[in-house]
Amino acid sequence: MTRDVLGVRALNRALLARQLLLERVRRPVLDVLTHLVGLQAQAPDAPYYGLWSRIDGFAPDRLAGLLTDRSAVRATMMRGTLHAVTAEDCLAFRMLAQPTLEREVRTNTDFDGHLVDGMAVADVLAAGADLLAEKPRTVGELRTEFAARWPDRDPKALSIAARALVPLVQVPPRGIWGVGGLPRLAPVASWLGRPVRADPDPGELVLRYLAAFGPATVPDIATWSGLTGVREVVAGLRERLWVARDERGRELFDLPDAPRPDPGTPAPVRLVAPFDNVVLAHADRSRIVPERHRHELASKNGIVPGTVLVGGFVAGVWDMTRRRGEAPRVGLRLFEPLDDRAAERQLRDETDRLAAFAGASEGATATTR
Repeated sequence: MTRDVLGVRALNRALLARQLLLERVRRPVLDVLTHLVGLQAQAPDAPYYGLWSRIDGFAPDRLAGLLTDRSAVRATMMRGTLHAVTAEDCLAFRMLAQPTLEREVRTNTDFDGHLVDGMAVADVLAAGADLLAEKPRTVGELRTEFAARWPDRDPKALSIAARALVPLVQVPPRGIWGVGGLPRLAPVASWLGRPVRADPDPGELVLRYLAAFGPATVPDIATWSGLTGVREVVAGLRERLWVARDERGRELFDLPDAPRPDPGTPAPVRLVAPFDNVVLAHADRSRIVPERHRHELASKNGIVPGTVLVGGFVAGVWDMTRRRGEAPRVGLRLFEPLDDRAAERQLRDETDRLAAFAGASEGATATTR
């Protein structure tokens, strides 16, 4: 145990080291997914970009193959958010999201009041699980089945309950690079041949979070995990943790042997995926998003763009444009002009690599706006 004080730059370098963004690694994709506790997957291509930024020589078929052979899945996990995770982590931690999903169902205006008057939610969930185990279905197809079975009920409300509260995966080809398709759902139990763990240990998830995102405060852990009672969970783990404080005096928790690089460690330019947890996994994001730029990432529709890291901190955003018959085009918007020629060269190199990764051949283009 220690009482060190960690500044913003020290926290930044620790985060980048845990997130494999100080140096690309040569590790199996499944190993990296395990270490990161998955990657957010609201945008189907986002996990591919997330792995590209971290793994040297990453190719899309390495993740696509894992999704196809069911070693990894796209499932609703932490905070009730869609993630690409290993099959083992889905089984281990999926039910920790259940309280969040139950709250979302209860407060959904399309659900409220429809599953009452003697109708058991358990019956709806059992029927939904059976229908989706029979064959993967879209939400629209599930509604049609519910409408036929219970014509006096609102099929939209029934489908809201089933898709949220039954542990499900989005099956391929959804989420397969270059293929895509409508989201079709199947129960975790039938897709993986094993049920989810009924009584997962929140302490295990907290330790996994610290390995990938620490050092962190209790609010940081709660923000990423969506768990309630985090303070009590951390109290139970305290004797196993390294404890410090940030410059505002807040307690930080970490694993004793986790990497905490020198704050002066150089940080390369990186283009980070849309919805990447590296910019979302803390209540206080100042360790990677400078306060003066925080508003630049705000979005009324909840879209989190790809971000540009310069010197370890968010300095802009990027997007990808694809037009039929043309090479993919990476658009950059920097919040401030770069005054470092080495960083400019790194940014050009990273942008060219990203365009090439996205399917461009010679003549791939990058634009700055």
